[in-house]
Amino acid sequence: MLKRIIYITLFTFLGILLQFLLHAGIEIWYLDLLNKNFERYSLGLTWPELLTLHLILTILLIIAGAAFGYWAGKFFWQKIYVENAWRFKK
Repeated sequence: MLKRIIYITLFTFLGILLQFLLHAGIEIWYLDLLNKNFERYSLGLTWPELLTLHLILTILLIIAGAAFGYWAGKFFWQKIYVENAWRFKK
């Protein structure tokens, strides 16, 4: 039971880490667009409004990353340890 809890917890942590990579990629890309032409790519928002939107989207991405990691942990636990799907079946 403890092994399962640790396994799913580490997968949840992995989901959060992957979310940070995705977030960084999106943020670098979008900030580059804003630096090139703020008026065109700011969607008519000011910097304080963009920062508020950033905060909201950051929280949503963290929740999504944790949820994905939790789901993946449960899925792969079932496949590997319960169904033994990793073994070659004859």
